[in-house]
Amino acid sequence: MSGEVQTGTVETDIPARLDRLPWARWHWMIVVGLGTVWILDGLEVTIVGNVGGRIAQPGSGLSLSPSEITGLAASLYVAGACVGALFFGWLTDRFGRKKLFLITLVVYLVATALTALSFQPWWFFACRFLTGFGIGGEYAAINSAIDELIPSAHRGRVDLAINGSFWFGALLSIVALDESLLPDNVGWRVSFGLGVLLGTVILLVRRHVPESPRWLLIHGREEEAEAIVADIEDRVREETGEDLPEPDDTIKIRQRRTIGFGEIAKTLVKVYPQRTVLGLSLFIGQAFLYNAITFGYATILIEYFKVPSGHTGYYYAIIAAGNFIGPLLLGRLFDTIGRKPMIAGTYILSGVLLLGTALLFQRGALNATTTTVCWTVVLFFASTGASAAYLTVSEVFPMETRAMAIAFFYAIGTAIGGITGPQLFSRLIASGDDGQVALAFAIGAVLMIAGGIVALFFGVAAERRSLESIAKPLTAQDPAAQTTAA
Repeated sequence: MSGEVQTGTVETDIPARLDRLPWARWHWMIVVGLGTVWILDGLEVTIVGNVGGRIAQPGSGLSLSPSEITGLAASLYVAGACVGALFFGWLTDRFGRKKLFLITLVVYLVATALTALSFQPWWFFACRFLTGFGIGGEYAAINSAIDELIPSAHRGRVDLAINGSFWFGALLSIVALDESLLPDNVGWRVSFGLGVLLGTVILLVRRHVPESPRWLLIHGREEEAEAIVADIEDRVREETGEDLPEPDDTIKIRQRRTIGFGEIAKTLVKVYPQRTVLGLSLFIGQAFLYNAITFGYATILIEYFKVPSGHTGYYYAIIAAGNFIGPLLLGRLFDTIGRKPMIAGTYILSGVLLLGTALLFQRGALNATTTTVCWTVVLFFASTGASAAYLTVSEVFPMETRAMAIAFFYAIGTAIGGITGPQLFSRLIASGDDGQVALAFAIGAVLMIAGGIVALFFGVAAERRSLESIAKPLTAQDPAAQTTAA
């Protein structure tokens, strides 16, 4: 089809038609086909923390220390995710959402299957990097596609619930890590194998997800975009038995095949500088909290509270529940009270609560159970804020740069908090000093609070608004679509 592309200037109501749709079964297909990738990422990230103590034990099949798993292996996974996000993010904006969200999932499946077959440390490390490479690409392709297909009235709560499902992945490794059920050298391999099984099911569903009509429209393929939207409308009418309201807005687009890196960089730095600072602040805060501290949580349970390595997953189950329930219960408020107060509030409150946890831990006032309770309360709010970080950078930049914007903020924020963090915190935790662990908590807390303060000043009121009204497409020619570059 790409060889038949004809570019020009068109006036269309396709974005308004997508935004005015009522919620239907078709949207659930989008959520299952695209949104469930966060469960895979949750499995991959939390499994490192969970299996850290297990793989380090004699008889696991790999000769690795806990610090190598929670430090080096974790950093390699995050480094791969950063590289993958940038590489596949660029390809997603250039070649379309659908091609890339299929390719990135296949990369993940192959790399994860090879991880389960690890026979030497170098193989394990290489596979962790490649797994992250695929997951990083998923971030850009999936978040951009979801936001462009979900109606504006539901976008906030849906995005937060999807991003919060990251923590369901933590639950998948629990049974496989119980040594009473599986041998030492099998349980952790089964945990990685679960990712392959789940990813294969998602791939089967994902084949039915269409290309983003918004992307097709801007790239000169308006006939394909029109056909997809018309099919969606027919399905919704058939399901509801009611006529759809007429769209209330149009936009004029100057179609282009590609957008250069120079124009993308100019958009981020010159056109939307405050939004760029906002995105970086939110991503650095949440990445440091999650990609650094939680990687070593199982080691804290084992080394400081003498919890058996096969039981750490059960503590994670409690944390995972709090992490998912937060975005699920609070997500609706992001569409009603608004993005700005909710993002700032969740970031600042979670940071303050984490500082309190650090103080209690330093004083020796906590045990394994009470530490888990404290973390669950903290992450009830932190998970909601972190999920909103992805929503924010996906909403507040023009459509042509959406995937690259997601990739840029994820890569930069995660490189600062997710690559350096595990290296720093693995050393702090390995020190055996309660004060050093409390310092780790405090660093994450301060960065979360800082992100919340930035949101107070630079946050964008994006609730219930079309993506085109939040940030005018670079190809838009309709003055009515212009917004302030705040």
